[in-house]
Amino acid sequence: MSPLVFRAAAAADIAAVVALVESAYRGDASRAGWTTEADFLDGRRTGPDEIEAILVQSRSRIVLAERDGELIACAHVAVEDDAGYFGMFSVDPTQQAGGIGKAVLAEAERVARGEWGMNAMRMSVLDIRDELIAYYERRGYRRTGIKKPFPYDDDNFGMPKRADLRFEILEKPL
Repeated sequence: MSPLVFRAAAAADIAAVVALVESAYRGDASRAGWTTEADFLDGRRTGPDEIEAILVQSRSRIVLAERDGELIACAHVAVEDDAGYFGMFSVDPTQQAGGIGKAVLAEAERVARGEWGMNAMRMSVLDIRDELIAYYERRGYRRTGIKKPFPYDDDNFGMPKRADLRFEILEKPL
């Protein structure tokens, strides 16, 4: 198997990134993997407008992971409130549980620490996602106890199927 190759996304990658993120989180295609949110969120997970905005921000990058020229994973890494921020983490649902996610997370941490000098990485995770939180805890992230409300009035975060959604902040020293 060929090694993963990492690079920063560019404008030409926007459509592919949107397709990958949507396939990992929404609809029936996402059910092939274990990261689906299809049981509690409908609607879009991201769109070209959001990806384009990320690409033009300073100290913000979408890290792409490719194998043999094929996009198989991505994540948004940025500087936010004097720490690294990790989000929009997506691995092709048919290739999950094979170590790709661990490698992408390590690359995002390298960017935050090595290129931007951040001493910590933070992320927001829906607090009902016990299996996903456990995944991050195995990689050194800790629950901070900080909870943030889910933006029920903003369709850019999806259309909730339940009324108990909220985010919890996880953090890891780098």
